[in-house]
Amino acid sequence: MLARTCIRQALLTSVLLAVFSNAHAILPIEKLPSFKGAQAYLVQTKALPMVDIEISIDAGDRYDPAAKSGLASMTGQLMNFGARADKGVLSEAQIADEIADLGASLGISVGGERAIMRIRTLSRKDLRDRAVILAATMLSAPIYDAKIVGREKQRMTTALLESETKPEAVLDKRFRKSIYGTYPLAYSPSVQTITAINSADLKQFHQQFYRGERMIISIVGDVSPAEANEIVQSVLQKIPQSGPAISKLPEFERSPVESLSQREINIPFDTQQAHLAMGMTAITRNNPDFFPLLVGNYVLGGGGFVSRLMSEVREKRGLAYSVSSYFAPGKDAGIFRAGLQTKNDQAALALEVMSSTIAQFIATGPTPVELEAAKSNLINGYPLRIDSNRKLLDNVSAIVWNDLPLNTMEAWTKQVEAVTLEQVKTAFQKHLAMDRMKIVILGAKK
Repeated sequence: MLARTCIRQALLTSVLLAVFSNAHAILPIEKLPSFKGAQAYLVQTKALPMVDIEISIDAGDRYDPAAKSGLASMTGQLMNFGARADKGVLSEAQIADEIADLGASLGISVGGERAIMRIRTLSRKDLRDRAVILAATMLSAPIYDAKIVGREKQRMTTALLESETKPEAVLDKRFRKSIYGTYPLAYSPSVQTITAINSADLKQFHQQFYRGERMIISIVGDVSPAEANEIVQSVLQKIPQSGPAISKLPEFERSPVESLSQREINIPFDTQQAHLAMGMTAITRNNPDFFPLLVGNYVLGGGGFVSRLMSEVREKRGLAYSVSSYFAPGKDAGIFRAGLQTKNDQAALALEVMSSTIAQFIATGPTPVELEAAKSNLINGYPLRIDSNRKLLDNVSAIVWNDLPLNTMEAWTKQVEAVTLEQVKTAFQKHLAMDRMKIVILGAKK
């Protein structure tokens, strides 16, 4: 019975691979001419009369000064609240009204590595041009009005104070600090660092980091290459190409080997559930071991109810409702993390089971049946990762940001299929080690 099931899964996977490859062969990533030092890429699709644009700026939280953590996020987010246009200043209300009038969406977010501006608009030229001009104005000439900056600082400090009452937020902050060590992503905003930021800081950060040579533009939708080039040039029209040299970031160092007492952090917290997290530094996205680790982690803790961690922690022992693990690889830094929530009096046992399950997997890897099931599930689910313009844009943006080959989407399923048992075992033993794992326990007694 098991053999017949495996044969059916293999046949289904082969058919889906063939169908998937044929269906998406017409959606290559096209490299556009560089403009003002910025890279630009296009995936042309006429499925909808829409165009999605993303501008990635190398201006993430990792560039925050330690004493002003939160500066990068504020610089990006406050672009929504006023900009200087050719005909005068656009207020936050005028910006919001213009976006609504266009039936578009336009927003800015800031993560650890990059700031991201996203534009979604109808592809009709007059509407598209208005949306792009508005985005270009916000990107190139935010005003950072002192009153609005003060208002947003108050809002952020209130949110930070509230987050200190939430166990998940407290755990994440402490885990981040323990994992990243001296790397700038270890910092988290606080009331003190947000209070220290002023309008001049925001303007200076924008001037330093928001320039063409630090930007990548990805476009997906109903536009030709010529139209995409027009979009790129409009977005960057008033952006400088270069500027003063920026200090190099420190090297991202591997988590050190330490004793358990050095690696384990206990945080007293008044909560019925103990929150546990363990992990260490890991790979960047362009590491050749990405796919063996992706497939292996699906077996370990990324596959939901079919994962090893779920079986050992929940199904066999009832210690937690949910438990999972994942790799979070970035361009220059990456981590591995596993975690769960459990009753305070079960925290020690839950940690022991989670740790032993991870240790055993590092030592022995998956079984042949687990490996094939993981590959099949990942391959069969891949079409759902690129079944809309927005998802396509997410993939294109990640590919070009992480300096991956432009055929990554076409090759993804083949690379998953090619993963072997030995590759998974070797990759896990190379990149993970239990004596390097940081452990943070919040709420539980020692």
